[in-house]
Amino acid sequence: MQAAVAVATTPRSSGEIEEIFLAHHGRVFRAAHRITGNATDAEDVLQTVFLRLLRQGWAAASVEHLESYLYRAAVNAALDLVRSRQESKSAPLEEVAPRLQQDSRLRPDRQQDSRELRAFLRQAIARLSPKAAEIFVLRYFEGYDNPQIAGILGISQTDVAVTLHRSRSRLQVEIRSFLGETP
Repeated sequence: MQAAVAVATTPRSSGEIEEIFLAHHGRVFRAAHRITGNATDAEDVLQTVFLRLLRQGWAAASVEHLESYLYRAAVNAALDLVRSRQESKSAPLEEVAPRLQQDSRLRPDRQQDSRELRAFLRQAIARLSPKAAEIFVLRYFEGYDNPQIAGILGISQTDVAVTLHRSRSRLQVEIRSFLGETP
């Protein structure tokens, strides 16, 4: 019995993990990038997902759909990262002004509004429940349809549709509030 437990928890060989990484790292990175909004954070998520896989002594037999498992792990790790951010990423005007004067094509008001809205949307998605955030990301960031999402997550299409409707409604209210619009 102890031998069976030892075999089940033994980490995979580096060659097997490398094969899994090479086959799936692009999808994990893209999923993380869509949620975090930048490559550095997406690389951190990619590293986190595969290090967890390695450390947990994961076995292929324990996961029915490897691709779905890795995707979900990436989404969850990326959402955790977005949730954990507390500090503002603003810069004093004195530091930015010389650069803006050099390139008149930069439209700081529009770029800033767009950046702020994207950051707000990421934070709003991170405030959804993990299940709702995952469904929202699969639908609107990854482009899966409701039946595909239901299959990936092992839930009914009705659950997917209801969760998407509630998430969209909640996010619309939050975005309108952010933009200063009255309901």
